[in-house]
Amino acid sequence: MKYYINESIRNTERIYPMQGRYGYYRYDMNENPEGLPKDFVKEVLSEITPAFLATYPEQDRFLESYAGFVGQGLKKENILPTNGSDMAIRYLLETFGERGKEVVTVSPSFEMYRIHCSLLGLRHVPVSYEKDLTVDMQKMIGAIGKNTRVVVLLNPNNPVGNVYTRQELEQVVDRAHEVGAVVVIDEAYHYFYGETFLEYALRKDNVIVLRTFSKLMSLAACRLGVLISNPEVVGYVRKLRPSFEVNAVALLFAERLLNRPEIIQELIRTEKEGKHYILTALKQHGYWCRDCTGNYIFVKPNHNAHVVAEKLEKEKRILVHPYNNELLQDFIRVSVGSCTAMQFFLEAFLEVDRD
Repeated sequence: MKYYINESIRNTERIYPMQGRYGYYRYDMNENPEGLPKDFVKEVLSEITPAFLATYPEQDRFLESYAGFVGQGLKKENILPTNGSDMAIRYLLETFGERGKEVVTVSPSFEMYRIHCSLLGLRHVPVSYEKDLTVDMQKMIGAIGKNTRVVVLLNPNNPVGNVYTRQELEQVVDRAHEVGAVVVIDEAYHYFYGETFLEYALRKDNVIVLRTFSKLMSLAACRLGVLISNPEVVGYVRKLRPSFEVNAVALLFAERLLNRPEIIQELIRTEKEGKHYILTALKQHGYWCRDCTGNYIFVKPNHNAHVVAEKLEKEKRILVHPYNNELLQDFIRVSVGSCTAMQFFLEAFLEVDRD
């Protein structure tokens, strides 16, 4: 018996994340290698009672906490929590994309933008990086045309780590407005960079900012993302989202963390200290490396990047991220943590990449 299969789904190629990562030292997916303070985790876990688990999640307390934490005039009507920012991407493309029309991104970038375009029958228009790992903004703006429905800027971008100026952003937003497109600004790594374009999401009718609790906030296991825009945009996307999409454990951990800003500041300080340590040490050993602005760096090994990554995995149980992309094939991406975590990586890396 033949049955119907959506052609967009049938024709989409997926590469799934590695399984069996528990027990490894994880420097491959931009997680915090060490996680949140154990005492804090224990304290929050003590609130998870049988009654808590038996109750459907409510998001309003989290929304109030998040609005207060961010400030800048943010209100709960501007915020929509989602099951990771990955689902926010899906909802935005479903809401504002049009089958057969275009979604413009830089390339390479976070792979789920391309995948969701493929699944939804949208035409992905990638604007390639230059050989010096910069973005030609005139090419980016030139790619936005009458068939464009969504434009995406990751600031900083994963994996390359470039950032955009306000002038560049405004040019993109204005051009998108001319053709009736929305602009998605993905700020998954903005805490490590220190700058934000949040104000544009609050005062422009076609701008949306995405954030995540998986990176700095170290809650990747809980799956919590945030979409921020004007109430009209948020209202449209909310219609698409399931009633109880974000789980209560994620909301509880996030709310308690937002109420402990000193922990967040310590996470930022620790990452900055660790990044300074590893970049300085690698350069002292003669390596070319790049500060990618987020909580990750690029390193160019002396030997084949894939071989080095494989040796780190098999001999040291350390996971890093190599690339097949021609532009990035000589590099490995390494997640950044504390000085202790980076010293552990450095010693293993120097051993497997020795001449």
